[in-house]
Amino acid sequence: MIGRPPLTGIKVLEFAGLAPGLLLADAGASVLRIDRPANPSNPAPPATDLQTRHKTSIAVNLKDPAGVALIRALAARADVLIDPYRPGVLEKLGLGPRDLCGAAHNPRLVYARLTGFRRDGRFATMAGHDINYLSVSGALALLGRKGHPPTPPANLLGDFAAGGGMLVQGVLMALLARERTGRGQVVEANMVDGASYLASFARFALKTPAWDRPRGENLLDSGCPWYDAYQTRDGGWMAVGALEPQFFAELVRGLGLEGQGWERRRYERREWPALRRVLEEVFRTKTRGEWEAVFEGTDACCTPVYGYGEMEGDARKEGDQRPAVTLRETPYLAVKRGASDASHGQGPGVDGEGYSGSVLEAGHGGEETLKEWLGWSKGDQFEVEGGGLVLKGKAKL
Repeated sequence: MIGRPPLTGIKVLEFAGLAPGLLLADAGASVLRIDRPANPSNPAPPATDLQTRHKTSIAVNLKDPAGVALIRALAARADVLIDPYRPGVLEKLGLGPRDLCGAAHNPRLVYARLTGFRRDGRFATMAGHDINYLSVSGALALLGRKGHPPTPPANLLGDFAAGGGMLVQGVLMALLARERTGRGQVVEANMVDGASYLASFARFALKTPAWDRPRGENLLDSGCPWYDAYQTRDGGWMAVGALEPQFFAELVRGLGLEGQGWERRRYERREWPALRRVLEEVFRTKTRGEWEAVFEGTDACCTPVYGYGEMEGDARKEGDQRPAVTLRETPYLAVKRGASDASHGQGPGVDGEGYSGSVLEAGHGGEETLKEWLGWSKGDQFEVEGGGLVLKGKAKL
């Protein structure tokens, strides 16, 4: 029998930002986002965070001491607090780890901090974005084709893998440690160290024949002709990753190139340009769908390159979005509607089914979450002043 999601009962306070609350919320944690109150005279730009499923929000004016008091009261009952700001921001408000994690406040709190640059590095006080964090980590220099500038992979590697993913790993380890010690701790992640860690294989390989040449000339960075993408007759693309000899032999067979000696000659780098030209020419003789039919079910490591637009609603293209990992006994919450097994998750699913996110308006659902967490209600423990929640002076904490 399927049990509740693994993080059921975990209370998370998430200060608004590109923080990893989605990963925790999908695993069943109750994530309450702290937003700024609306300012009619200086409206904020449209929200860009669409990773809001399963979250709620309260608006709090952190310039108001009563608003800060509200956060302190919530942190006293929370399991996790996520700080996405530059170093020192929350300390100035009296909301740093020393204020919230001590024995007199909440020694069980896991205080999770995410920055782009290292907190103690030369860039700590500077603004930056994903491309900047990758650039100083060494990872960006690895990405891109020969003769082209380093190519940032959108903000996937920094913000979400090296940042959010690594911070969640730290949070989970801290929660596990808390089971033994009874104490929370400060967890710090930054995208520079996270990206460098994710690049460990490539970094080690730089001193081996697999990756000792300039960008775009190595085995896995588009330098090798049997590890690249090729355009088809209809403008589609096929991805080739036939590294091992037996897989390359399957590729050659499917492409009709048997008997030309490529199985032996492919190891000679001087033959790579010629082999690339042959592969480019052959792949252009059929459509992507035709090549898909040729290679499906084989070990040629040759697959179609799908775009999300065509995957949406097409289960054959494995386009149904699922939880990132499967827990057989306590599955994550479902993304797709109607899903009810461990691999797809549990619960009713969400609007958009993983293809359309929604903006979480400041204050939406937050009062209900305060009721669930603490039994609080407006007028008793908190009030709304200037568009933000504030703690009442005689609130019972």
